[in-house]
Amino acid sequence: MTQADDPVPEAPITAEERSRLLPSLSTRAQLDEIERLNIHAARVWAMRGAVLRRGDLLTEAFSRELHRRMFNRTWRDAGRYRTTARDPGWEPGRIAEGMRMFLDDAEGWLRFSTYPVHEAAVRLHHRLVTMHPWSEGNGRHGRLIADIMVASQGERPLTWGSRSGPGKAGSARARYVGAIRTADSGDFGPLVGFALG
Repeated sequence: MTQADDPVPEAPITAEERSRLLPSLSTRAQLDEIERLNIHAARVWAMRGAVLRRGDLLTEAFSRELHRRMFNRTWRDAGRYRTTARDPGWEPGRIAEGMRMFLDDAEGWLRFSTYPVHEAAVRLHHRLVTMHPWSEGNGRHGRLIADIMVASQGERPLTWGSRSGPGKAGSARARYVGAIRTADSGDFGPLVGFALG
């Protein structure tokens, strides 16, 4: 659902992607289905009460564990930060430092009520998507981290545009990407609205 995060179903699997894939897949549809099942299993695990009560939800170690659980059946580098340049994205050598900083900020936003919980989660999601720490799954990982952050505070779930219905102009993906771009300039209203709608 992000700019270059979620692949186009008709696109062939590239040679570079094939070298990082665990299973032997021949079509994008097969890859998408295995990823969908893997992400669903990670979501079920993450939303368990025992996980939501953990004290390390907003840490680099948990973030890596979550990414690994989301993609360990598809990508060899699941849970490991990317090592190659990416546009958009930070330089690979700054990713670990940036993750620690962003997650520490989010923990502080919750502790000091800097923003309402939903806005804090959406702001963290935006930061993670902008940094682009993973080779695959940045938007999906960022949305799930935001969902976990909200659930751990006992707040109503984010819907990421799923309730906006057919009356809204444009696809959910187009609205999401537009809201991300607006947030790039510091206006988080559309992205928070999309995440709650």
